[in-house]
Amino acid sequence: MTERDAPRALAHPEREEIRLEGVLHALSDPLRLSIVRELADREVELACSDFVLPVTKSTTTHHFRVLRESGVVRQIYRGTAKMNGLRREDLQSLFPGLLDTLLTAATAEETRLGPQPQARP
Repeated sequence: MTERDAPRALAHPEREEIRLEGVLHALSDPLRLSIVRELADREVELACSDFVLPVTKSTTTHHFRVLRESGVVRQIYRGTAKMNGLRREDLQSLFPGLLDTLLTAATAEETRLGPQPQARP
């Protein structure tokens, strides 16, 4: 296998390294929260390109990196696509009920206030 053919790996925190403040920081951004809500709703891995986000590609990359480095999502390359999956089991094990509570609260807020416009870069 050549270096070019070697699988590309992305750094992720181990379950024990995931910190509550990192998860809360990652989910405090409306755009990142919308990514997590879509992953939770669809319950499948999605490519970064599957998300329609009102920001530049570099800003999108930043948001996915924050989610990955905080331990909220796991990213893996499949061919040229970077696939994203919610680390639901890890989050549930570390912070029981947190993710579901935040997702329920986000849905309730959207029902109460309506969809909020996403910030532009």
